[in-house]
Amino acid sequence: MPKEIIFTNVLELDFFPPKPAVKEVPEWYKNTSEYVGEQGKKITIPGNTPHTIKKCIPVFDAITAGYILYTQVDVQVSQADDLPYYTWADQGAIEFHPIEQAPLHPARNKAPYPKWNNSYAITTPPGHSVLFTQPMHRESVFTILDGIVDTDTYKAPVNFPFVLNDVKWEGIIPAGTPMAQVIPFKRESWEHKIGSDKERQEQDKVTKKLKTLFFNSYKRQFWSSKQYR
Repeated sequence: MPKEIIFTNVLELDFFPPKPAVKEVPEWYKNTSEYVGEQGKKITIPGNTPHTIKKCIPVFDAITAGYILYTQVDVQVSQADDLPYYTWADQGAIEFHPIEQAPLHPARNKAPYPKWNNSYAITTPPGHSVLFTQPMHRESVFTILDGIVDTDTYKAPVNFPFVLNDVKWEGIIPAGTPMAQVIPFKRESWEHKIGSDKERQEQDKVTKKLKTLFFNSYKRQFWSSKQYR
């Protein structure tokens, strides 16, 4: 039976509701051919299968994992005193964190950190949390700061500090722009170890098995489908 994740609108901004990420596949990915050049599904050089990134299942799994949250209103970005200046309609789309709160963060850009105000509270089953990350493999003028929240106990909206990828960028971030990717997961304890000869032998078998098929070998022999509805 599928686990259930609940998105509850709490700010009355429901013009762009959350969607499964599989329904928000970026255009560049849709428009990419599955095979290189004109040869299509044909081996012309031994050992060289002409796949493109479109056939890379790990990329597909990343793009389609979880759910997408969207911006709810247009936000205009201009420049004032050599810093980004944000304006929007009467809804409280953005708040700010002073740069002093994260002065050494690798994404810092000498400007205060704007923060998207998210309209949705998220609830997951007991023992499950959510990874909030920048929508993966998608073009954007901004990048949110990733975070993990225990949404089985913290059921209030989670907001998203972000940075402009180009601090000098000007333009409009349209309402309905993918804002954050929401990936639920079960909390478990882990410990690591370094693999022995046994693990190396198992890995070698997997590598050899992978090379037994020309096309879609990983998908056909090792992949497990993930579903987010």
